Amino acid sequence: MKKDFYTVLKERRSYYGINKDVQVSEERIKEIVEFAVKFTPSAFNSQSARLVVLSGEAHNKLWDITTETLKKVVGEGNFSGTQQKMDSFKAGYGTVLFFEDEAIVKSLQEQFALYAENFPIWSNQASGMHQLVVWAALEAEGLGASLQHYNPLIDDEVKKEWNIPDNWKLIAQMPFGNPTATPGEKEFQPLEDRVKFYK
Repeated sequence: MKKDFYTVLKERRSYYGINKDVQVSEERIKEIVEFAVKFTPSAFNSQSARLVVLSGEAHNKLWDITTETLKKVVGEGNFSGTQQKMDSFKAGYGTVLFFEDEAIVKSLQEQFALYAENFPIWSNQASGMHQLVVWAALEAEGLGASLQHYNPLIDDEVKKEWNIPDNWKLIAQMPFGNPTATPGEKEFQPLEDRVKFYK
């Protein structure tokens, strides 16, 4: 049974318990990501989002790179908690990497100097929308995901490993897979403190 739009948004959560036992086809995952890239809006229709999907050994390699990079930064002394997180991400089926093409952002800054300082902000906003669209679409297929930010620590290694252009800026990583644990209850601040209506 397909979930409606509101149910998908409501049930989209950060799933940290995931595994590789995914019943969704590679082709369907490809359709989801391509749909998100094509139809998610961007300022000035800049279409600056760039997404890379890693699965199989490429997915495993990403989290090995992240683990080794973090060990160099924080040391191996008290690494057990971080190792558990890395293992939980690696246990998933795949990872979506979200990039923004900085060459496009720079070009827009040059073309529209009046708004130059806003284009990096709008670029980040567009990336956030792409992240939500992919995350919600994965939820609609029964997959669990979370959003991680190990950039810029892993940027150089990632670009080298997968031949990513220099002008692509890594924004976020989204490991996903078959959910194996339910997220805890989510607390909400009072809506009257967060939303105002006027006539």
